[in-house]
Amino acid sequence: MVKPYQNSPSSKKEQVTTMFDGIADNYDSLNRVISMGIDKSWRRKLVAMAANKKPKTIVDVATGTGDLAIALTSIPSATITGIDIAVEMLEIGKQKITECDLDRKINMIVGDAESLPVADNTVDVVTVAFGVRNFGDLNKGLSEIHRILKPEGQLFVLETSVPKNLFFRIGYKIYTSLFLPLVGRLFSSDKNAYSYLSHSAATFPCGDVFNNKLQKVGFTRVQDHPQTFGVVTIYQGTKSKDA
Repeated sequence: MVKPYQNSPSSKKEQVTTMFDGIADNYDSLNRVISMGIDKSWRRKLVAMAANKKPKTIVDVATGTGDLAIALTSIPSATITGIDIAVEMLEIGKQKITECDLDRKINMIVGDAESLPVADNTVDVVTVAFGVRNFGDLNKGLSEIHRILKPEGQLFVLETSVPKNLFFRIGYKIYTSLFLPLVGRLFSSDKNAYSYLSHSAATFPCGDVFNNKLQKVGFTRVQDHPQTFGVVTIYQGTKSKDA
């Protein structure tokens, strides 16, 4: 299992919480740099897909500093709950939401993806952006998401993936192993944090492997939509009527 601090005896969940709380102040700035700003277009694509459902209730799991939650407010009918285990990330998210005058649209709460503080069968859409690879137990987190969705509710996941094309795959490997950790060190004194983020990005199960994980916890109509030569992928799955 890939963890931020490999020599620490604490669990991945505990380590991820500590890591994100430690880098919260610089997280947004770093994201803009390492994605060259393209992350905004990826989020817009996910939002457009989610909007087709015309959801009234959206839960954004691993919401972090709230970038996706804020983007989701463009869906007129929706109220959004952002959930994250890292308190410092949430605090920055709350400040951004207040600055955007979106307090009535978004509620940010502390919560664990593996034990979501949400009732069964109550949510139209769940979103996760660059968060599932940080779950302590991926299958448990996906099962929790399935639990809170209404029948016919949909999950949308935006996550890093490894390009299938050999040329782009080589470039991606150079990027994640050299460029990303280097830039990370410029923004944070925690060198382990960005080594972890680059390693987890390169090793996360993507494409059909992740599709299979969604299907195993009960999702149907699973699809994946690679973006920007396959460096990230948007996944979607539906909870069946009979679930």
